[in-house]
Amino acid sequence: MQDDVLSTPGHLISLAARGFARLSEARLKPLGFGVGQLPVLVALRNGKASTQRDLARFAKVEQPPMAQMLARMERDGLIERKPHPEDGRSSHINLTKAAKKRMPDAIETLFQGNRDALDGFTEEEAAQFVALLTRLIANLDQITGAEPSSHTS
Repeated sequence: MQDDVLSTPGHLISLAARGFARLSEARLKPLGFGVGQLPVLVALRNGKASTQRDLARFAKVEQPPMAQMLARMERDGLIERKPHPEDGRSSHINLTKAAKKRMPDAIETLFQGNRDALDGFTEEEAAQFVALLTRLIANLDQITGAEPSSHTS
């Protein structure tokens, strides 16, 4: 590794993450989604979470920002809340029909963005890159004491 801090994996990954976020945001906005909503949308679609607490844990964000995001998503017609059947203090959160209908286009848009970003990579290089990033994330989760990422389990 070089002494140049701007050439470190952490800095380069940060630049790549911001680039992916800009690309995804630009492509998702016309579909009515934001890149920050993706973990919530996927968790709800896949049945991984259905309460604010579980969504916050799944997305690895604190409760207040999750509450704000869910309020915006409800306002935008992406989710609906119903009283939780077992816990009167919380709500059961579901995707709306409109969100479910637009999700396949959003997912394909994201996959296309990834294909575009990996242009020039062989399939083997792309698979190795994903495997290396997955290991890196697992290492970071272990070092920081975070719950393992949903991407690595």
